Amino acid sequence: FLALPPLYRLVQGNRTVYARDAAPKDELMAGEFSGRGKVEISRFKGLGEMPPKQLKDTTMNPATRTLLRVKIPPSGGPGLMVEPELEAEYNRTRDTVEILMGKKPEKRFIYIQENARFVRDVDV
Repeated sequence: FLALPPLYRLVQGNRTVYARDAAPKDELMAGEFSGRGKVEISRFKGLGEMPPKQLKDTTMNPATRTLLRVKIPPSGGPGLMVEPELEAEYNRTRDTVEILMGKKPEKRFIYIQENARFVRDVDV
């Protein structure tokens, strides 16, 4: 599982609400926050921008967090017939997850440097 932090924080007076993405933010603006005065909207670009307390309250708290289930295809073990293309895909997926989610930030840095030129749009 991956924990998904909210993308938006909406503040009006002493009330703070978080929105996962643009659709819930727009619903909140049209509903709960409509016609009640100024709403301050903050957009987070990454977990590094979120203070630790907010990260704990929004992303790590089991009562309020959103989890994304990630399934990695099983490896072809002994006695299991797997087509070579599937085994190669598994290995690529496993290696990419290890690079992006592993404990060595230098691997992430190298990956980004090598692959940034292939990206046209990024929505994180």
